[in-house]
Amino acid sequence: MTDNEKTATPPHKDITAVLVLADGTVFWGYGIGAAKDIVGEVCFNTSITGYQEILTDPSYAGQIITFTFPHMGNVGTNNQDMESAKPAARGLVIREDITAPSNFRSRKHLNDWCLEQGLVGICGIDTRRLTRTIRENGAPNGVISHAPDGKFNIPALIKKAQDWPGLVGMDLAVEVSCTTSYQWDEIRWTLKDGYQKQDRSKAHVVAVDYGVKRNILRCLASTGARITVVPATSTAQEILSYKPDGIFLSNGPGDPAATGEYAIPVIQELLKTDIPLFGICLGYQMLALAIGAKTQKMHQGHRGANHPVMDYNTEKVEITSMNHGFMVDKDSLPEKVKISHISLFDQTLCGFELKGRPVFSVQHHPEASPGPQDSHYLFDRFMEMIENNA
Repeated sequence: MTDNEKTATPPHKDITAVLVLADGTVFWGYGIGAAKDIVGEVCFNTSITGYQEILTDPSYAGQIITFTFPHMGNVGTNNQDMESAKPAARGLVIREDITAPSNFRSRKHLNDWCLEQGLVGICGIDTRRLTRTIRENGAPNGVISHAPDGKFNIPALIKKAQDWPGLVGMDLAVEVSCTTSYQWDEIRWTLKDGYQKQDRSKAHVVAVDYGVKRNILRCLASTGARITVVPATSTAQEILSYKPDGIFLSNGPGDPAATGEYAIPVIQELLKTDIPLFGICLGYQMLALAIGAKTQKMHQGHRGANHPVMDYNTEKVEITSMNHGFMVDKDSLPEKVKISHISLFDQTLCGFELKGRPVFSVQHHPEASPGPQDSHYLFDRFMEMIENNA
C-alpha cells in the first residue's frame, strides 16, 4: 500500500472517485455516472466487447465489474443491447476514461447512460494490478465512492466493504426475477430487421426466471418456442398448470444453494415428469443440486467471452461466454448423470445430461454469441427434444 493509499487524502486535487477493498487497499480515480457509494463483490471480466449487455445481465447482481480491456464506451449505448430493463451490476471499473462512441447503432455516450441508469463507476485506476489481486486472493468485497467534491471517508468505506456479507449464502434471484408471469415472442436480432416478432410457434416453453437474459428468450423463441416466463418462486403446480411442452431454468445471480432453498424442491417435482428440461448458468447449478450434486464458490470465477469448452457429444470445441462465481463439483455427480461439456481452461464441469431422460444443462451462456454461433445448437437441441417427446 502506498503512502497515498494509507491516507484519506486524494493524490491529486481533481480526483473524484475511489475504490476501496475490504483489506484496506485503495485505488484513486475519476468518477463515472452517478455520484454515490456502492458496495459489492469486485470481479473482473476479460471481454473486449458487449459492456452494455454485461452491465445489464441479471447474473451480475451484487457485483462490481472490472473490465480488463482498457477502452470502454467505443460503441456507445443503445436501447437494443439491454439484457434487462436496468443495470444489474452494482458498478464498473475501467482503466481509461470512457472512449467517445463511434458506431452507427450508438444512441448515447456510456457516461450519460450510466447517469441515466443510476450506475456508479470509476476510471483511471490500474486495472491490471486489481485483476492480479483478484486472481491471487479471490474476489473481494469493495466500495466505489464517487464524490465530485473529492472528499472521502476512507475508514468508513473500508468498514462498509468489510461489513457487506458477500455472495455466499445470498439469494439474489428474487431481486432480479419478474414478479408476475408474462409472454415472450421476440426473436433474435438481424442487421436488416432488428428485433422481430415470432410469426408461428411449434411448442410451448415455460421459462423459470431466476434472472433471465432477454437474448436467451429470443434464442428460445427463434427455435419456434412460444414462451411463458414465470417468477423464480413459482411452484411446480403453477409451472405445470401452463401445460408446457418444455421447461427452461434460467441464468441468475447469487449462491445457487441459497436460491435452491425454494427452487430445488420445485425442480425435483418437475423432474418427476417426462417434460424436456434445459438449464443455463444458475439453472444448471440448481438442477445439479436437485439431483444430489454439490456446488461451491470459485476462487475468482469465470467471466469473459473467450472460454473454450469441449462438447463431449460432438468432440467439438466451442468458444463460449462465461459469467459465474460458483461451480458444480463434477466429482459429486450421481451415476445417472453423463458429463457433456468441460472447460478447457481448468477442466471444471460445464454441462451434463441425465441418462435416458430429456434433461440437460450447461454452465456457459450459448445466447451471448462469442463464437459467434458456436453454442446456438443447444437451443435447437432443446426444441428437438420437445418435438421428439410430443
